[in-house]
Amino acid sequence: MSLSRLRARLAQRLPFYYGWVILFAASVPSFGSRPVMAVATLSVFVVPMTDEFDWSRGQFSGAVSLGAVFGLLVAPFAGRLVDRYGSGIMLAASAGVVGICAIGLSLTSPVWSFYAMYVPGRAVFSAPLELGTSTVVSNWFIRRRPSALACMGIIQSIGLTIFPVLAQVMINGWGWRTAWLALGVFTISTGVIPVLLLMARRPEDMGLEADPTGGGDLVLRRQSTDTENVAAKPAPVSLSQNSESNYTVRQALRTRAFWILAIFSVFGFVVQAGVSLHQVPHYIGQGVDIRFAAVLASIFAFGQVPGSLFWSFWARRVPLRFLLAAAGGIMAVGAIGTGYSGTLAVGLPMGFLLGAGVGGIQMLLRLTWADYYGRLHLGSIRGLTLPAQIGGQAMGPTIAGFMFDATGGYRTPFTVFGIVVAVAAVMVLAATPPAPLPQDNEL
Repeated sequence: MSLSRLRARLAQRLPFYYGWVILFAASVPSFGSRPVMAVATLSVFVVPMTDEFDWSRGQFSGAVSLGAVFGLLVAPFAGRLVDRYGSGIMLAASAGVVGICAIGLSLTSPVWSFYAMYVPGRAVFSAPLELGTSTVVSNWFIRRRPSALACMGIIQSIGLTIFPVLAQVMINGWGWRTAWLALGVFTISTGVIPVLLLMARRPEDMGLEADPTGGGDLVLRRQSTDTENVAAKPAPVSLSQNSESNYTVRQALRTRAFWILAIFSVFGFVVQAGVSLHQVPHYIGQGVDIRFAAVLASIFAFGQVPGSLFWSFWARRVPLRFLLAAAGGIMAVGAIGTGYSGTLAVGLPMGFLLGAGVGGIQMLLRLTWADYYGRLHLGSIRGLTLPAQIGGQAMGPTIAGFMFDATGGYRTPFTVFGIVVAVAAVMVLAATPPAPLPQDNEL
């Protein structure tokens, strides 16, 4: 029996909507694969690896920027693959690449071998893992999309918080090579099989209605009660109350909101990456003990968890562009406040605000792209817009580093970042939803 038929049979027997299974399957790589190649995890390897090999910090951090460049190139192709074939194979392959690269990093010696292993893993982190997870969740949920994306974002934030700590513990106890090896083995063992077995592209492919309402969560729209027929030939679906406009890439490019949201992504993620990577050095430079400086960085990560819940609560009550503007405003306060803080008393609330704002723009942008442009071509559309986010994340740390070299501190770059995201928050108010299309697109 094929996997598609097994999934359809499982969906028929479950007492709840199969979309929650999809959310679980997407959350596995969000928790266990993406954090392995995140900057927060890499940061704990900086000192032991550069000390052992006598690499410069510039050589080491250059792998992050090069990985982002490859992520920019991969994103458009990954988006089209998600639309055509679904996320399952791509997510499983991506988790495998991350795991193999982490294992390879445990064997690295010359700097070129470090680049050869980290750059592909970082590129996969930047594009396929982000596109595959967020797109499949958006495809399976419409009415409850904010809650589903918030749940995935919370799980991802927990992973980003836990993995650096676990890696540091393993480095202290067994060395950095063992830490990379353990991360790689964990990623391969957890991130491949569940995704391959459970993931499906869209509910319509299994004869299910997207995000159903009424009569319980389990709603099958089938031409026959035979499960194998459902898997082989799903019935046409009437979108009814969950109807949405499904823009093509060309149609999306003609809308004003597309370009405003893309620019907002650049500005928002310049600040997110620029402040998050440099906040620990900032506090150490202000005389804060290194242990407490790490706590302040953790508050930033923890702030994204309640932030995601807060923004998801309001996402169906307030226009999304107003929420994006509010999240950007909170980020501005957090960034500027971090630049002017040098104590725990000020740093804790500023880190929390910054994290809450970052959690907001991450969840709300995923939601806005799906709500504005529909599910049918969402992967392709996001494949074109994700480079804006990746580019911002690549530029932020470099800009902050050069401004630190020029001014001798982080107050100026963090203040500039706050002003930039505040301007973007005002600009995004003009990103009104595009006009609905005639309902002639069938999934």
